[in-house]
Order: sequence, then structure tokens, then C-alpha cells
Amino acid sequence: MQERAARTRQALVRAAAAEFDRYGYAGTSLVQVCKSAGITTGALTFHFRSKGELADAVQADGCTAIRRVVEHFAGAQGPALERLVDLTLSLARLLEDETAVRSAARLTRERPGGGFGWAACWMPAVGELAGRAQRTGQLRPGTQPAAVTHLAAYLLVASEMRVRASLQAAREPDAVKQLEQMWNLALHGILP
Repeated sequence: MQERAARTRQALVRAAAAEFDRYGYAGTSLVQVCKSAGITTGALTFHFRSKGELADAVQADGCTAIRRVVEHFAGAQGPALERLVDLTLSLARLLEDETAVRSAARLTRERPGGGFGWAACWMPAVGELAGRAQRTGQLRPGTQPAAVTHLAAYLLVASEMRVRASLQAAREPDAVKQLEQMWNLALHGILP
């Protein structure tokens, strides 16, 4: 019985992630979530008392996927700045590939103060890597780790927008490629 309840809950979260990703928080209907999951509204209300609670579960799912990637890069050996860039590229790839991650990002924007902020799942690791890059002399003197962390955050928000635009236009997302180009500009400059 518990296994069945867990499967039902997971089906609801997956269906909700797809709906929140497509229509946003305000545009998502719980009836449509149930229909997409093939589950009754009674089953939904058994597992989630409100739309907000369901959105929290979707954001938690997205955060779990993000944390798996973060753990890999946070503990990896090698130059910290390179790890930081690789982490952001992997996060952009998650945005392209994982509905729950895109939903978590969108829900963070649309539900201020509600649930998990998707950046909170990865920004501390980016900040730590930026700090490590400064301590090991990988940043130009005077460059603050906080500025590098904010740069990464801005680039990832832009990557999410790029992914969203590609999906709406039914094109293959290329956010990872674009992000690589932006990092190349940031790291090597545009001056001759």
C-alpha cells in the first residue's frame, strides 16, 4: 500500500512539474495535473492539501536533482574556477533536460517566498568555489568572489530564459553552448 501511495505521489509531482513548467504557477490547474497524471482529485488532495504544497514538492524534486550535480562538483579536485564553470554548464544542461529543474526555477520567480528557491540549491557551492578560486590565486587581484557568484547567477538565469524560449519555439535548446560562449567572454575578455 505504501509503495502504491509513493508511486501516486511521484506521478502527481511529475505531472505538476510539467504543468508548472508549461503554464506557470497561476496558469496551472489542479484538475489538469490530475488528468495528466491519470489520478483522481481525491488522490491529489490526499497527498497535497493545496496547490502551494504541490508546488513545494515540485521545487524539492528539482532541488534534489540540482544537489546531486552540485555534490559532484563541490568535492571535485582541480582548479576551482574551472569547477565553477563546469558546475554552471551542468546546471544549464539540467535546465535543458529536467522538467522539475525548469519548474523549480520558474516557480521561484512566480512564487516569491514560497517553497525552495532554486538558486539556494546551487549558489552556496558556486560561492564556495569562487572563494576557493580567490584563495588559490585564480582570480585577478581585486576580483571579489561575490561578484563571480553573481555573474554565475546572472548567466544561469539567462540560460533558463534561453531554454524556455527554445522550448516555446520548438527548437533544440542550446543554452549550454551559449553559456560556454559567455564564460569564454567573461574569462578571456573582449579586448584584443
